[in-house]
Amino acid sequence: MKILLGRQDVNPEKPDHDGQTQLSYAASSGKDGVVKILLEQADVNPDRPDDWGQTPLSCAARDGHQGVVEILLQLGEVNPDKRDNGGKTPLSYAAWFGRAGVVKILLKREEVNPNNADKYGQTPLILAAMYGHKRVAGLLQSHQAATTGRSAS
Repeated sequence: MKILLGRQDVNPEKPDHDGQTQLSYAASSGKDGVVKILLEQADVNPDRPDDWGQTPLSCAARDGHQGVVEILLQLGEVNPDKRDNGGKTPLSYAAWFGRAGVVKILLKREEVNPNNADKYGQTPLILAAMYGHKRVAGLLQSHQAATTGRSAS
């Protein structure tokens, strides 16, 4: 990887026909080491959306790669609450696919709004409930209760 990136004719930001970059693929595959190498490149945008508006963080959140999520969240230029073309955020994806570890990480961020609804009106809690992710639904309810000062039921 480092040899390829050292060549002048290799563009690490060149997207495929769906707008996905090498960083998006590494993030969705959970390749922490590759993500770190790509992020060392000055011309790699860690928050670049693909044609559907999904960022590398959304991809990592959807596929449950906590290590990649943490790496990306350390970067100031990554928006942890960025919406895709359908209005889904990284937290929405984590909830939809039952990624409890990623949900915990994202809920620790002040910038993340757990009540953001997508263009269909579905919040992360609705997605977790719809797909039967009890643990994720519980995390979201507990977070809601903690931030509003009420006890979760």
